[in-house]
Amino acid sequence: MSLSQLYSPEDVIALTEEWGFLPFFANCIPGFSIEERCPPSLWFSEQPGPWEWKGPAARSGRCVYGKLFANKAGFVSREWLPDLVNCRRDGYDFDARYDDGLARRQDKTVYDVLTAHGSLLSKALKREAGYGKGGSKGFDGVITRLQMQTYVTIDDFEYMRDRHGDPYGWGVARYTTPEEQFGYDYVTSAYSREPAESRARIAEHLARLLPNAGEQNILRIVG
Repeated sequence: MSLSQLYSPEDVIALTEEWGFLPFFANCIPGFSIEERCPPSLWFSEQPGPWEWKGPAARSGRCVYGKLFANKAGFVSREWLPDLVNCRRDGYDFDARYDDGLARRQDKTVYDVLTAHGSLLSKALKREAGYGKGGSKGFDGVITRLQMQTYVTIDDFEYMRDRHGDPYGWGVARYTTPEEQFGYDYVTSAYSREPAESRARIAEHLARLLPNAGEQNILRIVG
């Protein structure tokens, strides 16, 4: 495993491409996260740090970002995305999953609104899908589930700006789909494999990368 530390969004992208998978937060595999590989001084400083790097990395076109690791956030490289999609979706496009009774109605509502627009800020997606004050409850669970199943990703974070035009506060997630980012044919290019084969390919890759991680920990990452 690379011992490099991370100092920029370019470093995050490069490490994601090297490893294929890069969780944002510390997890069951020591050292396998942005959190552990970014100097503590950069987390809450005047200069941009890992919180601010997420947007540039996500919109780079070289990786995807979302809650992809045990309901927590991280990056997956463009190269490994099709196999992750195949094993997480079990070979199903969303509509086919719903038609077979394997997806919830509220998930379909959110997914249909998002795909109709191509991308939406989280506040707009909640509003358009009927969530918020006086509306449906449980949006966070729905959007997390759709990300874990690889039907939804985050392609940017947008910030409020002060009167000088400087960004401030926490970035607001802009949701989209992998198909919107990379095209349907590429995203589904591993559908020709059995989902179990894609899962095995990812597990074997991570086992080579992380020889001391342990099989069970790797399977938690694969999902």
